[in-house]
Amino acid sequence: MSLTVETLKRRIAVAAKRAPADLVIKNAKIVNVFTREIIEDDLAIVDGFFAGIGQFEGSKTIDVDGNYIVPGFIDGHVHIESAMVTPSEFANVVLPHGVTTIIADPHEIANVSGTNGIEYMLNASEGIPLDVLIKLPSCVPATPFENAGATLDFSDLSPYYNHPRVIGLGEVMDYPSVMQNDENMLYKLNDAHTKDNHIDGHAAGINGDGINVYMAAGIRTDHECVTAEEALERLRKGMYVMLREGSAAKDLITLLKAVNENNARRCLFVTDDKHLDELIDQGSIDYNIKLAINEGIDPLLAIQMATLNAAECFGLKTKGAIAPGYEADFLVVKDLHTIEIDQVYKSGKLVAKNGKATNSPVLKIAPEPLIIDSVKIRPLSREQLQINIPHGSLANIIEILPNMIVTKHLVEKIDSHEGLFQYNLKKDLLKIAVLERHKMTGNIGLGIIKGLGIKNGAIASTVAHDSHNIVAAGSSDRDLLKAITFTSEMRGGLSVVQNGEILASLQLSIAGLMSDMGSREIYEHLKDLNQALIKIGCSMAFNPFITLSFLALPVIPELKITDLGLFDVKTFRHINVEYDPMSEKS
Repeated sequence: MSLTVETLKRRIAVAAKRAPADLVIKNAKIVNVFTREIIEDDLAIVDGFFAGIGQFEGSKTIDVDGNYIVPGFIDGHVHIESAMVTPSEFANVVLPHGVTTIIADPHEIANVSGTNGIEYMLNASEGIPLDVLIKLPSCVPATPFENAGATLDFSDLSPYYNHPRVIGLGEVMDYPSVMQNDENMLYKLNDAHTKDNHIDGHAAGINGDGINVYMAAGIRTDHECVTAEEALERLRKGMYVMLREGSAAKDLITLLKAVNENNARRCLFVTDDKHLDELIDQGSIDYNIKLAINEGIDPLLAIQMATLNAAECFGLKTKGAIAPGYEADFLVVKDLHTIEIDQVYKSGKLVAKNGKATNSPVLKIAPEPLIIDSVKIRPLSREQLQINIPHGSLANIIEILPNMIVTKHLVEKIDSHEGLFQYNLKKDLLKIAVLERHKMTGNIGLGIIKGLGIKNGAIASTVAHDSHNIVAAGSSDRDLLKAITFTSEMRGGLSVVQNGEILASLQLSIAGLMSDMGSREIYEHLKDLNQALIKIGCSMAFNPFITLSFLALPVIPELKITDLGLFDVKTFRHINVEYDPMSEKS
């Protein structure tokens, strides 16, 4: 609610006890994130805001019987599309986990559908019982080394700063463009600065000199730390560090080693990319808090990181605390060590109880036809999936590191027959393919991967960060071809194939990223996919689909693949599958 003279007058009247509150919370143990202490008192709420702490009368009272009142959690960086649900369904999933505000970057759908995708996410998140604050996607495409479905320059983004829920520029992942003063990037950065908006960073593998460049450009956050040393480097340079625990990147426990009483106020929690099944089974920011507490972080400090720190990072002056003049987004929690959430309130209204959202209708916002019809590829044959390489050659290979989005660049001797790469299941050497799916260019990037674990079958997906071309991997050309063509025919999604048969699939018809089904129905499809993954040999020590989706992201070290071929992130250039020592050194 915008603050008017009348609402201000009413709030002051309640605070001064001249008028009754709309709602009074009695017998509460209030978690004070400013002083990190527990205060036993009552709370007065009017017009969705806290008006006072103390003894108040109200039109309605709720006795919480000595339970804790905790500020609503804030996810400081998340892509809704990664949960494969629409924004209203996303709200139904995360509200029971205490998340009342998210900072969302529609980077994924924008790479597929451009401004149509941004418009869809803004419209589909309007009026839902979750505050969805938007960061405009800064890098569409993420790099010039791949083909996305759209290109957005500063003039495309600039008008959206007038939207009340747009609060800044999303993760700047094209470090070379920043460092080299690329004109379009400079205009994007300057436009955000001129409008006094926050700018997010993406500093994967960037050293201290690179952090200097980002900070000088006004970029103030990073969610790509994978070591405690990297986190400290960023903290010392003045950045906020986002402690990430998602589905592919599980960095939190390692990063907590860098957190102490002196620097914790510059740390906050994010999920970034988290699949629906893990959101339902584990949780969201509440899961990050629980992990932190289990690692020895004081519960009040962990809650402070999930609330006040995030609010201050983004300049959200009325969020992140239980205090007069702050939004009445709060949780009723039974135990601070286990973060057992009983109830969730948004703007003073109950939105979740006993692990379920209350009265949260699914808002059906019809996407533009171009968003639905987003998967277009040319007819494909097995011959187009073959890798030409002489027998006994050394090959550049992508090695998967479990539960990490960084990879290792291996050079190994591979098997070849009549000049064509041969799968080696004993060594876990499989084939990976990325097919451009936006403009029917016919581009196919081919490579060799190690560590995915498929024994007999193939998987394919249109979730392939960040350009979201079709990415597929498998143990035979037949299954690889079947998985790719089926995924294309169902207008996007995930599929698992064995011996030419579809074992399981999930259609994602909204930009090839999201489904219009309910979260429970999607969840059941994901369980079927997981069973199919086990059947084709995956150990499930990590999620193969999530891992596969990041193998196509050419801004995360060391070796990735795009629709144009293998990409060496260290040198920022494409390389051949066959290893050439002279070329690699040049």
